[in-house]
Amino acid sequence: MPRPRLLTSDDWPEPELRAAVLAGELVAVGPCWASPAEPQTPSLRAAAAAWVLRDARLIACSLTAAWIWGAVSRPSAPLEACIPPQVRVHVGPDVRLREVRIDVDDTAELSRLRVTLPARTAVDLLRTPGPSAGAFGVAEAMAVHGLLAIGAVTAAELQTRLRSLGTIPMVRQAERRLRGPQGLQDAAGGAVR
Repeated sequence: MPRPRLLTSDDWPEPELRAAVLAGELVAVGPCWASPAEPQTPSLRAAAAAWVLRDARLIACSLTAAWIWGAVSRPSAPLEACIPPQVRVHVGPDVRLREVRIDVDDTAELSRLRVTLPARTAVDLLRTPGPSAGAFGVAEAMAVHGLLAIGAVTAAELQTRLRSLGTIPMVRQAERRLRGPQGLQDAAGGAVR
């Protein structure tokens, strides 16, 4: 399968790329640009994220993974990536990096970028600390709601995965967020089924 064609500021000066967007000749795809005729697939978004996440050991996760899977319309800024605890990499300010325990079974490779699978992505987002004690961040809630809405994962699958985690931090809070009423339902603007 041919790799989607993306343009970057390595190809053309960024002002020219932005002018092409204004002229309707290109559309933004995260940190890159593509023809408006190019389908906005997970592979295309992963290729765009890979332009920033250049180290093959980085795994796109959380809000960035939700964007790649199509659950939200824009990527996080900065892009979010994770690595296993034993790996050391240097990243720039355009990447938020976390060390996490992660099985290869929780990831998929798209356009030469490892991405957390939708279920792992949703569990990570549900476990993310909110802006204040007990609160669930709006961006995270919208991303989980989006993953559920596009059918990438089910609420039952998420409940099963959360129960299997035992007593690791934020699991009970994640379960409460998933079933609401003050968590995912309110932040995402409607009930989760």
